[in-house]
Amino acid sequence: MSEKSDPPIFSPVTRDALSQKVAKMLTDAIMSGKLKPGARVSESVIARDLGVSRAPVREAGRLLESAGLLVSHPNRGFFVRTMDSEDLDSLYELRLAIECEAAARLARQGAQEVIPVLRKQMDQMIALASSGEIAAQVQADMHFHRLMIEGCGNRRFVSVFKKVASEIQLGVALIGHVNDAPDNIARNHEMIIAALEAGDEEAARAAMRYHIGVARTAVVAHFQRLEAAGPHPENPAS
Repeated sequence: MSEKSDPPIFSPVTRDALSQKVAKMLTDAIMSGKLKPGARVSESVIARDLGVSRAPVREAGRLLESAGLLVSHPNRGFFVRTMDSEDLDSLYELRLAIECEAAARLARQGAQEVIPVLRKQMDQMIALASSGEIAAQVQADMHFHRLMIEGCGNRRFVSVFKKVASEIQLGVALIGHVNDAPDNIARNHEMIIAALEAGDEEAARAAMRYHIGVARTAVVAHFQRLEAAGPHPENPAS
């Protein structure tokens, strides 16, 4: 009688799962500045370094192209996207259109279940504010806004925000710092939460308009200063 074998500890890794892992690694490299704006993303080099075939690397590249982090050129492959102040300004304008209405919608329908989750996320953002981990700070901020948008129940808002969030993260990563101190992070997001708690649609719109407007002014102005100083640098962080 054959000995009964133990069940496997790990499930086989599918190609989709592998491409997602490669996409996460590439995203982290872009946000941390290891892969700089305009840099070529070589499928063969990345596949060799990771010990995988080129197929999941190519699929990861397509995922990040859809997210706005990479661009592809025929017969040349993928490159890290560059951005300018006009790109960022239009992204923040789109954020205003989506998030002001998402906040109003959530205030109107009731945000009692979402508010504890938003407060917990705000606490995480404050804890990260002095860490110096730019990518983690921006991701935490974007996650706060995504939680709010998901809570409002409009799936179209969510799908658009996913792409916008990736591009906003790239823009802030290129600057190399975030502008809010911990107390500002708390104050600006507390205004949003307070309006949601009160169920006040107009106050929710106004709080979101102010919050995104402050970020828009700071980030776009920083990019404009970089552009005025000369060609887009590979590492604008100072």
